[in-house]
Amino acid sequence: MITTTTHAPRWYNTYAIHFFRLVMTRILPASWFREALPGKSERTTVDGFFQLEIVSHCWGYSNMLTYQLSSFVNYPPTKCALTVTVFYAKEDVKTQAVLDFFKQKSVANVTWNFQEMSKGKLFRRGIGRNMAARSSKADWLWYTDCDIIFHENCLDSLAEQLQGKKESLYYPQQERTTEMLAQDDPMLRQDSEPQLVDIDSDGFSLHSRDKAKGAFQIVHGDVARAIGYCEKLKMFQTEDDRWRKTYEDTAFKWLISSEGIPLDIDGVFQIRHVQKGRYAKDSNISKVRSKIRRLQE
Repeated sequence: MITTTTHAPRWYNTYAIHFFRLVMTRILPASWFREALPGKSERTTVDGFFQLEIVSHCWGYSNMLTYQLSSFVNYPPTKCALTVTVFYAKEDVKTQAVLDFFKQKSVANVTWNFQEMSKGKLFRRGIGRNMAARSSKADWLWYTDCDIIFHENCLDSLAEQLQGKKESLYYPQQERTTEMLAQDDPMLRQDSEPQLVDIDSDGFSLHSRDKAKGAFQIVHGDVARAIGYCEKLKMFQTEDDRWRKTYEDTAFKWLISSEGIPLDIDGVFQIRHVQKGRYAKDSNISKVRSKIRRLQE
């Protein structure tokens, strides 16, 4: 059963999330906050061609979403059938235009599944991920963000790596990223019409990953359908008035008692950017967060 909660006071949800992270996860068993996980012997395994669903959210990142959706057109899978699920809000007219452009494109083994939702639900990423988990027919789901690009051989190498697998959670052990790009970088232009694009892979550098974080969670379909995505944690299923810093991925890993297992997957790229879409443009918090991200870089 999929449930969501209407807006809660901002202070309540903020304190609830931090109390959960710092206290509850240390003293209470995860099994209290989810349905039973299916045992490994009960989980199906794929042998050959299978169903994959990639789930992302977009608010104010239509420029980066264009790269992601283009990668499915430029490099479609041949070893699995892909459902591309994107949650968005109609108020984001640039994202709407990008989705309208791509849904006209017929691509072998790719099904577009663009899901409009209210801003309040969109801004709490756990709501959309839970909806996808409970309704998916896929053998495997990849929860990602719209700044991730699935480049050449990414999906086919993933399909090869998932053959016969039964663990709850996997992630790509390597990715290629840009430097931290300023908003006026040519890659981040937002003044062009929706179009099919590609990247120059030479502009990305290779990095390793050590856990399934944020946009890199590849979840067994039977596990996703059984427990949803943080479904019983109210603070992650409550609508909000703006995009929040996301802790759902940490909570989800706690629920399944796994940081994930690395897989050797080709062609995983990420566009890194200074200005965060969840903050109002040119606001004080946006300027502060941008400076922090530059210092981190």
